[in-house]
Amino acid sequence: MPLIEIDNVTKQYHKGDETITPLQEVTLDIEQGEFLSLMGASGTGKSTLLNLIASIDKPDSGRITVDGTQITQLSRTKLAKWRAANLGYIFQTHNLVPVLTAYENIELPLLLLPINRSERRKRIEIALKAVDLLDRADHYPRQMSGGQEQRVGIARAIVAHPKVVVADEPTGDLDPDSSAQILGLLKRLKEQLDVTLLMVTHDAAAAEIADKQFRLDYGKLVQTGGTGFASDTGVSTAEKLISTTSPAQENA
Repeated sequence: MPLIEIDNVTKQYHKGDETITPLQEVTLDIEQGEFLSLMGASGTGKSTLLNLIASIDKPDSGRITVDGTQITQLSRTKLAKWRAANLGYIFQTHNLVPVLTAYENIELPLLLLPINRSERRKRIEIALKAVDLLDRADHYPRQMSGGQEQRVGIARAIVAHPKVVVADEPTGDLDPDSSAQILGLLKRLKEQLDVTLLMVTHDAAAAEIADKQFRLDYGKLVQTGGTGFASDTGVSTAEKLISTTSPAQENA
């Protein structure tokens, strides 16, 4: 059974007398450990779909099931608990709290879970090590580069050992070198943690790193590349870019 089942999902917004339908009867199955990328023009519903999977919003019709739980039927209180235990979110603008250290920012999701301080410390140290920032644990966001801030954001997203991680334009605010480093990190974490990863991006090269690539057009979801796609060939542009990043650069 797929980890995520999106079944006939439609989402509409109303602006005055106008009805906008960014998602129309979208159906998609996502397997455990898959890495999916999603592209499309601005306003086509990419972030809307991401937020529905993250249970931040609800569809007007259809259902979304994650690991056997139909999240579209949960109450707001149950959704909050489900999200804290099962989902990590990586933001484009990092969304770090400026007065908290890297360690404290990463700790925030764990404060919502019933675990003690010792277990929190263990998980935070594992997450810091995973993103190569153990030496930055006591640094504040203002003391880090944009790439390092995004690494903290990624550590925060994985620290609770979620089943699903969603990333909304994770390289959108970064320079090309930092973008390549973050993409390489996401690919490595996906492989090591067997986490299911969904990424929205405007960058075609970044999208190619995913196992499967999709595009939203006029409310419909269309696969454009990756596993099971007829034109899937060779090494992607993103993988070539990542391969040119030296170990020294990865610590930047």
